[in-house]
Amino acid sequence: MSTPSSFAAPANPMRAYASMADMTASAPAHPEPSDRARPLARSIDLRSEPGPVRFIIIVLAVSFLTIFVVLPLLVVFASAVSSGIGPYFAALAEPEAISAIKLTLLVAAISVSLNLVFGVLAAWAIAKFDFRGKTFLITLIDLPFSVSPVISGLVFVLLFGAQGYWGAWLQAHDIHVLFALPGIVLATIFVTFPFVARSLIPLMQEQGTHEEEAAISLGSSGLQTFFRVTLPNIKWGLLYGVLLCNARAMGEFGAVSVVSGHIRGETNTMPLLVEILYNEYQFVASFAIASLLAMLALITLIVKIVLERRLDEGQIPRDH
Repeated sequence: MSTPSSFAAPANPMRAYASMADMTASAPAHPEPSDRARPLARSIDLRSEPGPVRFIIIVLAVSFLTIFVVLPLLVVFASAVSSGIGPYFAALAEPEAISAIKLTLLVAAISVSLNLVFGVLAAWAIAKFDFRGKTFLITLIDLPFSVSPVISGLVFVLLFGAQGYWGAWLQAHDIHVLFALPGIVLATIFVTFPFVARSLIPLMQEQGTHEEEAAISLGSSGLQTFFRVTLPNIKWGLLYGVLLCNARAMGEFGAVSVVSGHIRGETNTMPLLVEILYNEYQFVASFAIASLLAMLALITLIVKIVLERRLDEGQIPRDH
């Protein structure tokens, strides 16, 4: 019986076996990376810095922070208690210091509350809707970042001062804006209103409008959609923006200095009082107020780190 051509045995089985053995021996034990993988491996190798270089970079960064951040804070606290704990608390208990602390907290509370409302509305409009003038609105929100606080204070002087645009009308109706609480609040609001909006806009843009559209399609109203869908999704970003806004409001100096009038016991906030006491050579009292501001800054930093972690944990990767 003849064998089919497709199943025919080789003419020389030993030669065929030898050729297969040569092919197996010449094949590499591990496959070489493809041409597409080679550039990626090279780029990874280039990004890995040598150990000494990494050590030098870390030492330089830590040294810079130590010299320009840690040491000044230590000097402030050391100078505040240089005469003892008693004089430190006595300086904080002065009527002028208490008035400055109360005014600072009041201005921060009013400014943050108003900026909270504005920031949420502005971020909601920019992230969820398309309208004419959207780019212009974003530019206006970023304006305080590029304008000096002193210039913003001078703007309010030109508007509400005795020789300002509305000065005569305000005097006729016995309304005091400059050198009073309203002027300080207005100046603080101007320099702090980008923080809440700028913290929420990227977060709300990343989340999109799918969940809101689903809630509305199921019969929810606009307010119900905001409080039950939008607000829970942005709560950590909102707290982060409020934190930054509050920190800037309590530490603002330039704009408040222009509109406050430096009336002792009435219109001096904590930063202004620190300058006044230092210029009068009351160093213990000056550093005591400064240390209180520094403690508030450290608390703000700790809360900021916690909120950043919650924001990172709350970010859900989306398929694009």
